[in-house]
Amino acid sequence: MNAKFKFGLERVRELREHAEDQAREQLAASLGQRLRGAAELARVTEQIQSAASETPSQVGVPVSGADLVAHALWLQSLERQRETAALHLDRLDTDVDHRRTVLGQKRQDREVLERLKERKQREHSAEMARRESAELDEIGMAGRARRAREAARQEMS
Repeated sequence: MNAKFKFGLERVRELREHAEDQAREQLAASLGQRLRGAAELARVTEQIQSAASETPSQVGVPVSGADLVAHALWLQSLERQRETAALHLDRLDTDVDHRRTVLGQKRQDREVLERLKERKQREHSAEMARRESAELDEIGMAGRARRAREAARQEMS
């Protein structure tokens, strides 16, 4: 009697495993976006530093007031880009944190069913071992009874 173990909630466990895989993929995508956002912020910051160190008056050539105003406006534009990139990076950080939390929950949901499956499998194995032991005991008792009957017949003869 060797009945194969079948977990009744296997389909649910598979669905939870799939949901965890999707959450893991979403976290990876979110981390990729965050890396691109951080690179954009670094690029704009570097551009600002470069532009600030290269003011038209430092070149040593006379510059017009319009050139100075244009340079100042360009620096302001870069600073707005930096602020926008920093805000975007903050939103991406929040999204990464949220996706990490979701992944943790999905992992926990799957692990609950994994532990239940393992427990049910242990219970099934113990029950099968108990039944096998009972069958072996029964076979042994039947064998002893048969030998006792044969011994009794031999004594009578």
